[in-house]
Amino acid sequence: MKHGLKWVAAVCSLTLPLSAHALLVTCTVTATGITFPAYASPGSTNSDGTGDIAVTCSADLLAGVSSYTIAINAGSGAFTNRKLISGANFLNYNLYTDSARSIVWGDGTGSTQMVSDSYLILLTPTTRHYTPYGRVPGSQNNPAGTYIDTVTVTVTY
Repeated sequence: MKHGLKWVAAVCSLTLPLSAHALLVTCTVTATGITFPAYASPGSTNSDGTGDIAVTCSADLLAGVSSYTIAINAGSGAFTNRKLISGANFLNYNLYTDSARSIVWGDGTGSTQMVSDSYLILLTPTTRHYTPYGRVPGSQNNPAGTYIDTVTVTVTY
């Protein structure tokens, strides 16, 4: 009797529809912010920096292919010009998906793109790292200060 029950359980787990994969995978995200180098105002050069977004996924019951997208909101500004703020002052900046800093990392609206990935998820956790490339454009004339912004990273799987 026990042997038959094991066989039935195996058949049930193998016949789950692929659309149920989100119920069988757990993902977490951690992010390391970007610290830009000192900005010389009104310097003519850009100030570039990078951060890290780590997505860790594991299968809850079975191994399978999982996919997800990573979106970053506009923070204190808009996707065309995010803003680093210091009191009443701000510096325009943006976040990009590529090292050439040509594709704005956003939520897929307008001219922004999200980062997508798909791979085999196993029972043991797998971590993938993604680099947001930041740039504060040159020629902004603002007083010295500590300029900050907070953006939200959303992983949808």
